[in-house]
Amino acid sequence: MASPAVVDISRWQFAVTAVFHMSFPALTVGLSLFLAVMYTVYLRTGNPLYLQIFRFWKKIFAVGFGLGVVAGTVMTFEFGLNWGRYAHAVGPILGVTIGMEVITAFFLEAGFIGIMLYGDGRVRPRTMAFACWMLVVGTLLSTTWILSANSWMQDPTGFAEVGDQFRASDWWQVLFNPAFSYRYPHILLAVLISAAWFIGGIAAWYLVKQRALPFARRTLSIALGVLAVLMPVQLYAGDLTAVFMGAHQPAKLEAFEGNWKSDNNGYNLLVVPDTDKGENTFQVAIPHLGAVIGKDLSGKAHVPGLLQTPEDERPDMWSVFYGFRAMYFTALAMFGMAFAGLVLRLRGRLYTARRFHRLMVWMAPAGVVAISGGWITAEAGRQPWVVYGLIRTSDAVSHLSLGAAIAGLTGFVTVYALLLGLWIRYIVRTVRTGPEHLVTDAGTTVHATEIGHA
Repeated sequence: MASPAVVDISRWQFAVTAVFHMSFPALTVGLSLFLAVMYTVYLRTGNPLYLQIFRFWKKIFAVGFGLGVVAGTVMTFEFGLNWGRYAHAVGPILGVTIGMEVITAFFLEAGFIGIMLYGDGRVRPRTMAFACWMLVVGTLLSTTWILSANSWMQDPTGFAEVGDQFRASDWWQVLFNPAFSYRYPHILLAVLISAAWFIGGIAAWYLVKQRALPFARRTLSIALGVLAVLMPVQLYAGDLTAVFMGAHQPAKLEAFEGNWKSDNNGYNLLVVPDTDKGENTFQVAIPHLGAVIGKDLSGKAHVPGLLQTPEDERPDMWSVFYGFRAMYFTALAMFGMAFAGLVLRLRGRLYTARRFHRLMVWMAPAGVVAISGGWITAEAGRQPWVVYGLIRTSDAVSHLSLGAAIAGLTGFVTVYALLLGLWIRYIVRTVRTGPEHLVTDAGTTVHATEIGHA
């Protein structure tokens, strides 16, 4: 068995690489759909404003997509390096699932992204639109396979133990396990919402700066329209997911509620857990709200505490509690902003509300923050299991020396911090440059400020 230090370092390394990787599909899956819709609308209406929007966001999508693919590939190699014993045990199941992602999604994306990026003006518009929609299908397939694999780790079904490996006895149960049916719509909505916030935040920046106004108004209007529809649905889907995971992984529910003893009916806003003593040294709670959220409208029911789970099967309360609140309160803030956007639209002030636009700019990365918080809740709440109830994380780590583990973590943190910095710098530079002017078929240059009136 690997030493506790090597296990902790390997967990940190995977957490860093996974959060870094997830930041890209959190934006690019939704951006691919946005680009396909924009180009299709341009094809049907001939309005150059939609072509301008398409060309601007295509640049940001392209770099983010490339970095996301590279980061995801690194994680695959990491399974063999740091998590060799895990890879050996689940390889017959998850190896096939990840392989299906490569065969279906990756090849589809690789085949059509070149046309989408470089075909504008070189291939027929209908071919461009087809390539854009095929890219959407590819990103959705990729999301499907990855969520299927991760959900199986959360709620493993349809397998048989053969020696020290798990092998599929029912592929339908493996791929479409019970957790998948709840988590897939929740995550899919999350990535669409995350992209919409990012797009809306950038559009709001142009309104604040009074630049490229037709581009900014149309983009903001589309983003807020999507958010007004998806945010209420996401809150409902998130509640269903929490109820399901609470029933299947009660320790995760106990940890993100922040209680040790099962004698509290309140909702904890802040806690300072003392894991050794099994108590909170500091706690701020709203009385009765925890029971009401748990569907007891009398407010008297007690919220389950972590002490009712055996000590060696408890997740870390710190990471689960605050990961959940990062997701939950960010989602509530996004819901409030989406509702405010709807009210401003109805009152005819959507494009003149300066304070709202500044808030939108600050909240541009809110979706990525919420997704990261949700991922921490899901993964840390599953601990100490890497495959829930079957393989402990401490039994899944490769036999590495402490020096090798530290060197790996240091290298990943350094390289990923550099890549993230370059990615953010590229976005800032692209946004400051602004959307490009267009040249019409007659050879006339249409400037960014004129396109909305073309």
